[in-house]
Parts: sequence; C-alpha cells; structure tokens
Amino acid sequence: MPKQVILIASGDLRPAANQVCWPAQEKVEAAVTGAVEKLGYKVRRGHPYIAAQKHGFIDSQKYGMEVFRNIPPDAPLLVVEAVWQFSHHVLAGLTTHKGPILTIANWSGQWPGLVGMLNLNGCLTKAGVNYSTLWSETFADPFFLNGLQKWLGTGKLSHNLRHATPLSKLTIPAAAEKTGRTMATELKRDKAIMGVFDEGCMGMYNAIIPDELLHKTGVFKERLSQSALFAAMQLVSDSEALTARLWLEKRGMRFVTGKNEATELTDGQIVEQLKMYIAAVRIADEFGCATIGIQYQLGLKDLTPASDLAEGLLNNMDRPPVFSADGKRELFANEMLPHFNEVDECAGLDGFVTYKVWRKLGYPPENTLHDVRWGEEFNGEFVWVFLISGAAPPAHFEGGYAGTTSERQPPMYFAKGGGSVKGCSKAGEIVWSRVYVDNGKLKIDLGRGKVVKLPNEETDRRWQLTTPQWPIMHAVLYGVSRDQLMAKHKANHIQVVYGPTAAAANRALAVKAALFRELGVEVTICGNHHGL
Repeated sequence: MPKQVILIASGDLRPAANQVCWPAQEKVEAAVTGAVEKLGYKVRRGHPYIAAQKHGFIDSQKYGMEVFRNIPPDAPLLVVEAVWQFSHHVLAGLTTHKGPILTIANWSGQWPGLVGMLNLNGCLTKAGVNYSTLWSETFADPFFLNGLQKWLGTGKLSHNLRHATPLSKLTIPAAAEKTGRTMATELKRDKAIMGVFDEGCMGMYNAIIPDELLHKTGVFKERLSQSALFAAMQLVSDSEALTARLWLEKRGMRFVTGKNEATELTDGQIVEQLKMYIAAVRIADEFGCATIGIQYQLGLKDLTPASDLAEGLLNNMDRPPVFSADGKRELFANEMLPHFNEVDECAGLDGFVTYKVWRKLGYPPENTLHDVRWGEEFNGEFVWVFLISGAAPPAHFEGGYAGTTSERQPPMYFAKGGGSVKGCSKAGEIVWSRVYVDNGKLKIDLGRGKVVKLPNEETDRRWQLTTPQWPIMHAVLYGVSRDQLMAKHKANHIQVVYGPTAAAANRALAVKAALFRELGVEVTICGNHHGL
C-alpha cells in the first residue's frame, strides 16, 4: 500500500455534541496517528479542524461529500471514531471509495466511539462496501498493533468468527421447528403493520429494511409522520397525562424533578412525554400497527421532550391504560405495543417477532434493544454494558416499577429535556439477537446469555463511565468473546429478552430461529448452541 494514509472522522449533527466530544476525539486521533507512524506510514487528515465551529468532525452529509471530493479515490482510508456519529455523513463517499478502508474505535463508554463504529460497520455491510475494522483501549496493545500492521501491509484484515454457526448446520428440536413454522405461516397469511414515525434516524442507513425484503416476512410499513404525532399530542388533555403519571407513581416509579427547564426534569416535560405516549397508542390503534418506532432525534427533538418515557412504557405489559379519544374503549388492553427506539426497523421486526413467540410460549414478552455500549471484565467474566436512552421496560429492572426512576436526559443531546426510564436489569437468562441486511438479504444473529448482578458500587462506576440517566444491563454472552461480538455484530443495537429459566430460553431461541428461517431470513447461531 502507499506509505500515506488519510484519516477522517464522522461526527454528530448537533453542534453541542461535537464541541463537547472533540477533546476525546482529538486524543484518540493522536494515539492512532502515533501507532501508524511507528509502523513507517504517514497520516494526513482529510479535513481540517474548524476553529469557528470548535471541532474537526464531518458534521453533515453535504460536508462529507465535499471532503471526499478532495480525497484520492484509491488512498488507504482510516475512519477513526471516539464518539457517536451519523453514518450518512460519510456513507456516500465510502460507497465509491476504491482504496482500502479501516474503521477504528476507542474502547470507552464515554461518548462512545465503539457504538458509532458498529453503526457505521452495519451501514457499510448493508451498502456492500468492503472494509476492515479494529478497536482498542490504548492503541498500543498487540491485538491492535498486529491488526493495524497487517492492514497497512495488505489493505485487508479479518477476525476470528468461529463462534458463528449457520443454522443450516444445526438441528432444531422437532417441537420447536413445528411451532416456529406454524407461526411463520400465520404471520405471512395474516400480515402485520409496522408503524414508522419518519425513517432513518441519525443517518442510520443500516436501520432501514428495504420494503421488498420486509414484505417477504409478512410485515408492511405504515409510514407515519412525527408532525402527525406532535399534532395528536395537542389533542391529549393535561388530565389524561396526569392520570398516567399518578398510575406510575402508585406503582412505585419515581420522577427526579426540578425547576430549571434547561438542566432538570420538570413537571411540564413529564406531561408532554405522557401526552406523546397516549397519542402514539391512539395512532397505532387507528392504523392497525402491531409495532411502532419514533425517530425523535431529527425534527421532533426541536418541538417536544424526549420520546424515551413513552418508549419504555410501550414495551411493558403492565402500563398506564390508554383509551380511545371518546373514552369508550381501552386500546391494546393487556398487551405491550412493541416500540423500536430510534426507529430501528431491524429491531422493530425482531422485537415484534420476539413478542409473538414469547406470548405463544407463555413467557413474559417484554423485550428491548440496547446499545452495545462498552464492557470490562469482572471477576473473570467479560461483562458488557448494554445501555440505551429509551425503550427499556420496567419489567426488566430489579424491583420493576419500584426500581425505576425517570431522570432528565442530557442537555447535550436533548435540549427540550424529558425523562428516561432508568433501572438496573435484573439477573436472569436472556436471548439476544440482531436482524440486519447483508448482501441484499435479511439475516439474523441469535445467541444466549445471562444478566448478572454486580455490586452497587460497580454498577454506579459503570453508569458514571457511560450515561448515568439511562437504563443499564450487565450482560454476559455465552460462548462469544468481546472481540468476536465486535467483529461480527452489524449494528450499534442488540435485542434482548428474558427467559424464565435456562431451558425455557433455549426453547424460545429454537422457536424463534425456526420462525425466522421459515420467513426466509438467514439465521446464524452465535456462541454455544444450547441444544440445537
């Protein structure tokens, strides 16, 4: 390869986030540059630090196209991320770049780069772009340096994926196979509607399922508008929202409130959030939606507090009742309405199917996506920090509603405020998964794991190293190492659901695998096979 490589950095769309996160990005770029130069190569930054903006990120798709016009199309390219980033800022340029591409992330929960890189990797995979990927805490460890040296010498880098086994090489138990096949036949016959409140949150190209692939599963999109949701919120009375809050507080949920709109959760913000919850349920009922996703980040964030409170409640079976506007009919009574955070349609399909399977088997069906946020070893096990701004249901938390708080979302991302649904996930057996698009096909990775209880001081430490206002899950994945998940996973998000016992979780995984295979989705089992 040429002895010069070009470095670029995709950033956020929001100026405040880019400015706050820039020092961390600058530090990581310096470490990566130092490692590259020690191996005899030179690094040239593909775009400058802009003093007037107080950061050096590519902060829009428009600017990304301008940057790529000045990058030689065959140049070796490093995409270095220490932050959450909007993948569409650089996707256009990367789709036509002819030189080798290496995505790199720091191993930190702070902003976080590894989440941004996993999203970009998922976008590149869906777009059919060849790339390699690396991650490191220090950028001086053998794993990183050896991988970097190989990529610099050859333009290619691969990782150990022995943990991933195609379902075609395994045998599903007969009873699970029959249940899954029957459920898939019913879904394709009866069909279902996925309500999408504006598509493509934060440039997440990987989170959009092409209609022609989705339709084969029996699920069809109803394209809804966040402006319609906002309009419907204006038709919900204050008394309805306050009734919902009272219901939550009687269950033990605690709202951490203050008076400063800019930095604290206020009573007015909570009212708006619960109006969104009620309005979303009514719109879902009107259009016959079996699952919905609210984009929030673009557009709606400038009008109203965060959607996260609504999302977590929707994913809970036990939630404040919502009635039709005339008060005559309870909507989705004794049901959750699966919600996919950040309108991630891959999570939406997964969450909806999971809900159907767990209900069929008689298991608690509450499920959610999380960010693959970060992790460290604890007492000899690698324990992931799964963390998300919204969608996590109180049923997942220690103490249920009594273990749930709502805290003001970080002003850097959520200028209008609003509260989260925060709790620490209870110990238990889980099934994890991710639906994604690769080579024009719909695929799913499935695996098993457990949630562990950590000492309170360790939980607090991990919260402080990430985002303490958000719900947390301490997850251990069976038979999948840290680096194997990073190498194989094609998204920033991961879907999780509890099984009542290990045997029940194994049974549910088998049914879910059979159902997805019958829907035409390519299934891979990651880690231990658990009876398959």
